[in-house]
Amino acid sequence: MTDLVKRLLVGRALRSTQLHDQLLPKRVALPVFASDALSSVAYAPQEILVILSLAGATFYSYSPWVAAAVVLVMLVVVASYRQNVHAYPSGGGDYEVATTNLGANAGLTVASALLVDYVLTVAVSVANGADYVGATIPFVAEHRPLVAIGIVVILTVINLRGLRESGVAFAIPTYAFMIAVIGMVLWGMFRLLVLRDDLRAPTADYKIVSEQADLAGFALAFLVLRAFSSGCAALTGVEAISNGVPAFRKPKSRNAATTLLLMGGIAVTMFSGIIFLGLKSGVKVTEPANAARDILINGHPAGPGYYQQPIIAQVASAVFGDGSALFVVISAVTALILFLAANTAFNGFPVLGSILAQDRYLPRQLHTRGDRLAFSNGIVLLAAGAGLLIWAFNADVSKLLNLYIVGVFVSFTLSQLGMVRHWTRHLKTETDPKARFRMLRARVINGFGGIMTGIVLVVVLLTKFTHGAYIVCIAMPVLFLMMKGIRHHYDRVAAELAAPEEGETDESMLPARNHAVVLVSKIHKPTLRALAYAKATRPSTLEAVTVSVDSDEAARLQEEWDRRGIPVPLKILDSPYREITGPVLEYVKSLRRRSPRDVVSVYIPEYVVGHWWEHLLHNQSALRLKGRLLFKPGVMVTSVPWQLASSDRLKGRPVGLAPGAARRSYSTPAPKDDQVKA
Repeated sequence: MTDLVKRLLVGRALRSTQLHDQLLPKRVALPVFASDALSSVAYAPQEILVILSLAGATFYSYSPWVAAAVVLVMLVVVASYRQNVHAYPSGGGDYEVATTNLGANAGLTVASALLVDYVLTVAVSVANGADYVGATIPFVAEHRPLVAIGIVVILTVINLRGLRESGVAFAIPTYAFMIAVIGMVLWGMFRLLVLRDDLRAPTADYKIVSEQADLAGFALAFLVLRAFSSGCAALTGVEAISNGVPAFRKPKSRNAATTLLLMGGIAVTMFSGIIFLGLKSGVKVTEPANAARDILINGHPAGPGYYQQPIIAQVASAVFGDGSALFVVISAVTALILFLAANTAFNGFPVLGSILAQDRYLPRQLHTRGDRLAFSNGIVLLAAGAGLLIWAFNADVSKLLNLYIVGVFVSFTLSQLGMVRHWTRHLKTETDPKARFRMLRARVINGFGGIMTGIVLVVVLLTKFTHGAYIVCIAMPVLFLMMKGIRHHYDRVAAELAAPEEGETDESMLPARNHAVVLVSKIHKPTLRALAYAKATRPSTLEAVTVSVDSDEAARLQEEWDRRGIPVPLKILDSPYREITGPVLEYVKSLRRRSPRDVVSVYIPEYVVGHWWEHLLHNQSALRLKGRLLFKPGVMVTSVPWQLASSDRLKGRPVGLAPGAARRSYSTPAPKDDQVKA
């Protein structure tokens, strides 16, 4: 049943050789990797106006300059990352660039920043999408966290089906969003500049109560810088293409660079157009939590029933008319692209997690591809983290955005500094004039990009630290130290398990003597099978051991043992406190003390059941005992399973083993069935 549900949700398993079929052409790669950067135009322009509204709507006059600065940074970052995808096409992205050129600690810093950023990308995009849906569906507005978490679950299932399927599923909505927004911008421009129409947003006649009036000097500069740092959310997702180069069809680097350029051009066009039309149509927005208080309608506060429409919805209303079919289309595709924008993180996070796992900084399970050749464990981990954030912050976009872009610009800055060092190193050995010119040009671009993103990082930290960015500043070092700890653990385990060189003592070899102990509770088929299997391994000594919890029961077992004439001595361990695990452990330890250089093999008969509730009724003592024995040096533990009739319902169980065939915890070959006789 579980396998059927998995196949219905995820699809049939794919062979490893089908990985090539999952690679993406540019037309599919653009919506897969650029949906985050493109969707940011739905909230980045609004965040600029929200911050400036703290000083009143008159301060909207600074927004064109703020938007121009954001566009400049965006163009520089796009140009810089085009150099990255050519120089490092393996998919490591910023992590690989920083590690190779600045050292392991710098690489881990970038990785920590990116992992946090990917989780926030999902949380912010889905929460903002819920906002847009809430503008037309009151139920969604009232239950935003629940709806947002539900969308995360749906996106997780789609991505578990594989990269190509998720790309095709997201291509149409992403292209619909691009066409709709660019069409809205062009038609709005045509109405303003050619038809000379007067565009009026629904909030054009509203007033804003400023929280900080008469700002000047440092306070004014700080507010503008804060608006700039919020607007820089438009740059999120640019790095995703450099992390996803391996998913492109050949030539990978060229296709990735072309997709990056297309994404940058489209994002700049939409971002600039929405800001321009928003100002021309008189859009008024403030912090959502304070909108009911700060928005004045006919001189009175909007009141608790007021729901603030997002900026794109207001611009669409001004351009096409409130309630028109095109207004509904704009609102619908914007909400959809915001939900799907999380797909960028669903592609970037698992790939980065896989690379970090390969470098032993994260658990190895993250390096493994699932049935559909996607990094399933990374996808599920990302979804869990995003769902937790959405719940913790009540799906509030403004609060989540304060956490958002710190990690982005940490990775941007270190990556660009690493690229400068990369080109400097190659220039020392390059003699071809044309190649040197290309490298010099690339170094200038990356150097300028590093300066710009470094300045933005400082601005973001100064303006957003007390508004929530401090959480990321704590989370990143914690993640950094955790990954260092995981690497230390893997290195220590590898050193312990390293095979000895010639001439060294091999402690992994089994000793010459093997004391076999079969645990017995009563005489039945599993017990006889375990005794036969243990005998077939030809141990030095073999004995059966039982624990006397009830003296009468132990006496009856000894009597039946003698009556059957079982040719294995039975040892009865006394347990005055009716406990099973302790006496067995003490007995095994006594054997080890008598012969420290020998090994003790413990055989435990176990039932194999088919229903989940049957697990609660069987094998609990065996599990506890096995868990304790595994920590004893010089002790080998072998489970001897006996399949009950109910286990036949499990179609996926190994059928090559006869009922009762043992599963061994060491590498000695199991005996054939004709060697096993009770």
